[in-house]
Amino acid sequence: MLRRPAYALSVKQPWAALIVAGKKTIEVRKWPTTIRGRVYIHAGRSADDRPEAWTAVTDDLRPLAALRGGVIGAADLTGCVLYRTAAEFAADAANHGNDPTWFEPPCMYGFNFRGGHPVSFVPCRGTVRFFRVQFPEKA
Repeated sequence: MLRRPAYALSVKQPWAALIVAGKKTIEVRKWPTTIRGRVYIHAGRSADDRPEAWTAVTDDLRPLAALRGGVIGAADLTGCVLYRTAAEFAADAANHGNDPTWFEPPCMYGFNFRGGHPVSFVPCRGTVRFFRVQFPEKA
């Protein structure tokens, strides 16, 4: 039996693992979303090689951060923040983890995630925006 399809968001590692572990509560994008509720976190095939991406990865998170190309967890998407200025973006750096110089005008958006938790790895393709996934009952 299959569950109803759910949304997933593909995120580069180690950011995906940090969201699932609750260490990163905002995922930054160039587009907004109205989606709310449980979202699966998909670890993209490629990793982010920026140093700030890896500084928060502790030894216990390394196995989760090593997974690529599939769903690794879920979290509740509770809101979407608009960053209009580099100063607003920089003020929230503790939540999104990006270097303040990463801000790109005219604006960026932060997806608020809470309650992250791992799930058994489910290999699947991801896309740049939200996409639908369907899992067996026990996933």
